[in-house]
Amino acid sequence: MLTAQGKTVAEAVRAIGVTDQTYYRWRAEFGGLKLDQVKRLKELERENARRLLAASDLTLDKVSLKEAASGKY
Repeated sequence: MLTAQGKTVAEAVRAIGVTDQTYYRWRAEFGGLKLDQVKRLKELERENARRLLAASDLTLDKVSLKEAASGKY
């Protein structure tokens, strides 16, 4: 790690092509997590988004069917 070689955090993040703001935002969100935990968290977030989309699609289908059955279309 570059900080172990005596570079400051700002110098290290710039050396790998990351802005200071991105580094500190990432650190605030994921600072205490290990890499595998971060990957799992991101996987769960994607899965949750897919489930929410599926639920909204089902809700729209249900509303459409209910309207069609009542004759209010």
